[in-house]
Amino acid sequence: MKKLKIFFKIGFYFGNIILITLYLFPGSILGWFLYNDHLIQPQITRDFFISSNHVYAFILLASLGVFSFHNTKKINFLSVYLFLLSIFLELFHIITPNRVFEMGDLFGNIVGVILVILIYKIVIRYVKT
Repeated sequence: MKKLKIFFKIGFYFGNIILITLYLFPGSILGWFLYNDHLIQPQITRDFFISSNHVYAFILLASLGVFSFHNTKKINFLSVYLFLLSIFLELFHIITPNRVFEMGDLFGNIVGVILVILIYKIVIRYVKT
């Protein structure tokens, strides 16, 4: 169990580095690799009011964080960190070349974090009783 927790922590820290790199790169690294054009952003699924790519990215990062820090006192800090990260990374698109701040992306980030934290809180409440 200890090795699994270490695996999730490494994944969480590595996921942070990858996410921050993808967000702050002027253009799309994934579009550059997949389409040989950094101006094209790959789309996993269609957007519906909010950016689905952003929801998926923050669900993955928040899940790794919850698995890494569950049953510790750091879970509340993790929640605040993920919310602030989701806001600041999107705000950095204002000054990053070839990137644009979009409210749909910001809401996608926040929805991804909220879903994971909400599911975690529900599971913890009903598993403990």
